[in-house]
Amino acid sequence: MDNTSIITQVTNPKEEEILSSNAEKVSLSNSSLKKKRTRSIFSSLFCCLRSYDAEPPATPNNNSSPLPPPVEENGAPPKPPEKYLLPEVNINDYGKKCVVIDLDETLVHSSFKPISNADFIVPVEIDGTVHQVYVLKRPHVDEFLQKMGELFECVLFTASLAKYADPVADLLDQWGVFRARLFRESCVFHRGNYVKDLSRLGRELRNVIIVDNSPASYIFHPENAVPVQSWFDDMNDTELLDLLPVFEGLSKEEEVYEVLQNLRGR
Repeated sequence: MDNTSIITQVTNPKEEEILSSNAEKVSLSNSSLKKKRTRSIFSSLFCCLRSYDAEPPATPNNNSSPLPPPVEENGAPPKPPEKYLLPEVNINDYGKKCVVIDLDETLVHSSFKPISNADFIVPVEIDGTVHQVYVLKRPHVDEFLQKMGELFECVLFTASLAKYADPVADLLDQWGVFRARLFRESCVFHRGNYVKDLSRLGRELRNVIIVDNSPASYIFHPENAVPVQSWFDDMNDTELLDLLPVFEGLSKEEEVYEVLQNLRGR
């Protein structure tokens, strides 16, 4: 398949093209094959394996353990990590809480389909072919990141592949807000979902917050989550801006659990 046909195929279920009922069966079959191929590429690149009814592991995490306990992964417990995912805390971040921030549908929306007002166009090589990925920034993301960088130790954690997410982060984070970047290989694959196991970060869980649009991503630690609505293209969205007062308050708290519990109860 040539590059043009891959880029122009619809990849977002919300944007799915309605095929003409008068088309020939052969044409329908070919179109279906093209869509399956495109979705396969999309799925392999972005973090789109999300199940919102995922169940947490039966074994709870033990915060006093030097390493996190094994988590069920495809029916078998994975090997514990040789080291934690994050390096030692930078001296400039001593005393700050750690905020784990998702990328896709939280800070940006990306698509293989051309977007006229895209903020970035990122070339990504897949199977020997370079594809253009069109990226839209969520409204107020610049202000959000700058303020979060002042208040917290910020970590980008995405279930997308690094070959896509790393160059997007380079363009998005002009201020060096993200002290570390974690990608799909740092997730735990649990019951069909890429889960971000916060106990593997190497930070005290009582001082860790995760900002993510997918509940499946933080199914192991829902008590640490600040949920956000998935964002695609609503340029009137103000969620990131509205969250800043919440995070300003959290930055001053002894630990995050009580505040986050009250926030979820609203």
